[in-house]
Amino acid sequence: MKKLKIGLIGAGGIARGCHIPGYLSVPDDCEITWVCDVAPSAVDQAAALVPGARTTTNYQDILNDPEVDAVSVTTPNKAHKQPTIDALHAGKHVLCEKPLAMNAAEAKEMCRAARDSGKILQVALQMRFGAPGRFMRQYIDAGHMGDIYYARAQALRRRGVPHWGVFIDKEQQGGGPLIDIGVHILDLTLFLMGYPKPVAASGRTWDYLGKNPDIVNPWGDYDRSKFTVEDMAVGFIRFENGAAVTLESSFMSNIKEDWLRTDLFGTKAGALVKAGGDDPIEIYTEQDKMLFDVTPRNVPHVASSHTAEVQAFVKAVQTGAPSPVPGEQGLILNAIFDSLYKSSETGREEPVDVEF
Repeated sequence: MKKLKIGLIGAGGIARGCHIPGYLSVPDDCEITWVCDVAPSAVDQAAALVPGARTTTNYQDILNDPEVDAVSVTTPNKAHKQPTIDALHAGKHVLCEKPLAMNAAEAKEMCRAARDSGKILQVALQMRFGAPGRFMRQYIDAGHMGDIYYARAQALRRRGVPHWGVFIDKEQQGGGPLIDIGVHILDLTLFLMGYPKPVAASGRTWDYLGKNPDIVNPWGDYDRSKFTVEDMAVGFIRFENGAAVTLESSFMSNIKEDWLRTDLFGTKAGALVKAGGDDPIEIYTEQDKMLFDVTPRNVPHVASSHTAEVQAFVKAVQTGAPSPVPGEQGLILNAIFDSLYKSSETGREEPVDVEF
């Protein structure tokens, strides 16, 4: 099997902390041959982790190398679209960090580029590769949940505004917690539901706490006057198959504790699925008219869902398998967020358009 040559477009924290370790975990299958970032200091830090890799501040240098098979796009959200499209048109497979794009319009362009090129476009959404996601997918596929007709997805922080990067800048990021952490729990939820097609969404966003200089942020202080994203968002999403999902996401909210979980309501059983920790899954079911709360004891061990995500990408490229996280699913998420943001402005339910 061919050993892949990989380029990194973006050399910040997510590249150094997640993508590079992922590729290095399978040295017989791939090697990182290029590192790129517009910031030379980031290039130097990443290059130190992959001695021998060539470096550049212009990603076109990577795309012009005929030996490069695939790239990771780990730039800020605003810079996802063009490098991804250019890479696909250059014949490279792409693992693009989440969210796929700033909005659905950009995501559609990226999906069209993947379709036209015939190359893999994978969205870096790692929760489905974690132990709870893998266990529940197998449990659902075995028919134990029946039809999942409703879910309640929560990505809530009491005080957790990222003070680094561009997370508080809507112009650079596209949104706040909805697009940053809500994307993870919504993806896991829809993955477990079979990714139904959304038709409409209604929602509401607020920025009361994030702009308040009197509120503590233990993660580190930031300039409240530059906080242009929401600090909390909620939404209700309807799907073509009759299912529905409620979504809650916050950087700041006055709650008891942080949550990253989804509750699934099926015709045969229900389940609480957490991102991790001890006993991340609880199943609620019935047998012989007796109710049972079940805690699985053989949830598989996954050392790093980020590493597993990269490994899945490498395997798909090598074997010609479909994208483990198709761009179309990233588009669905972006389209839902667009409709939730618009609904918050109009006060009405808004259609969700995922056609491209």
